[in-house]
Amino acid sequence: MGVEQIIEKIAGIRKAHPGNLMARHFDGDYFRGLDEADQQRLLRICATGIENPDSAMGAYAMNPGDYDDFSTQLEPMIRDFHGIPARVKIAQQHDWNVEGASCDLAAIDARLKDVSMRVRVARNASTFPLPGAMSKEQRVAFEDVAAAAFAKLIEDDAYGGQYLSITPGSPHEIDSAEYERRVASHQMFKDMSADRYLNVAGISGDWPYGRGMYVSADEDFLVWVGEEDHLRIMAMMNGGNLGALFNRLHKGLEVLSQLLPPFATSLVYGNVTSCPTNLGAGMRASLHMKLPNLTKGGTDLSRVTDAAKKLGLAVRGAGGEHSDAGSDGLVDVSPSARLGVTEMQIMQRLYDGAAALWALEVEG
Repeated sequence: MGVEQIIEKIAGIRKAHPGNLMARHFDGDYFRGLDEADQQRLLRICATGIENPDSAMGAYAMNPGDYDDFSTQLEPMIRDFHGIPARVKIAQQHDWNVEGASCDLAAIDARLKDVSMRVRVARNASTFPLPGAMSKEQRVAFEDVAAAAFAKLIEDDAYGGQYLSITPGSPHEIDSAEYERRVASHQMFKDMSADRYLNVAGISGDWPYGRGMYVSADEDFLVWVGEEDHLRIMAMMNGGNLGALFNRLHKGLEVLSQLLPPFATSLVYGNVTSCPTNLGAGMRASLHMKLPNLTKGGTDLSRVTDAAKKLGLAVRGAGGEHSDAGSDGLVDVSPSARLGVTEMQIMQRLYDGAAALWALEVEG
């Protein structure tokens, strides 16, 4: 397909699917001005949005330097998603201090004192391509690097635990029954080879090689290896104390950063991630809330989705992206913005948003 045909095709996607941010902001003149090698690089970044017109973002970075190399194309998309006006400088700050913040969900309603809470950050090693561009050998090599770090973490009494691999032939390999058990318990990530968005981007390539999960002895600190990013580092608890959850993650992240290659970062965009939606803090903080009234018993997410969007939140089924709500109205609620907001601000938005959604739920 020639350059003009590509530009015309993306223009058609923009018209038919205005929510596709890649198509919405695709700059044909900029694309024409690139040399052939860079045109091919950019097309690979945009491939999922071209082949899947119903994509929301429509792009995945392939290498740590892509955001800086193709900022003319990617920055308007990034600003659009994260709600950062063109006149405002993108500046990522970090703040993990929860002292004095509203952290206790039970203060909203006693019925929220035992919800499923999860907070995770995406990190990528600067010494490897991002997952969409990794070879099978690179995926396995990175898993070996991560497993060596986890071996040291396991020796620490504050963590302990084990590394569980789904790479065939790995010394840490688990069987399919154990894998499915971990998926069902919302600890392990699902089979990525069934995801058409990740397939086109190359992120799910070579499944299941190079994939696995570290889990602490108390099962409250986990690390996914080889999912959408090299690492998804998370803390998960049942309860209502968001402050304890954030502190657990922060301490674990600091320990791991001393055991692994340097993480990929951008002076402009903060932590580098495969998907532009996760740039900046690279953080996704979420609650599993039962909202049967707002979801009509789990059959309709439209009302809760609209309400959440006005609060700067995203809602999806408890089973993950593209899943439906449970029959009891169980949904996953998380702040949308990651870039230009601190970790502490993300936590506060989650707390305030949960309070607002719960008030709507109680009203019926």
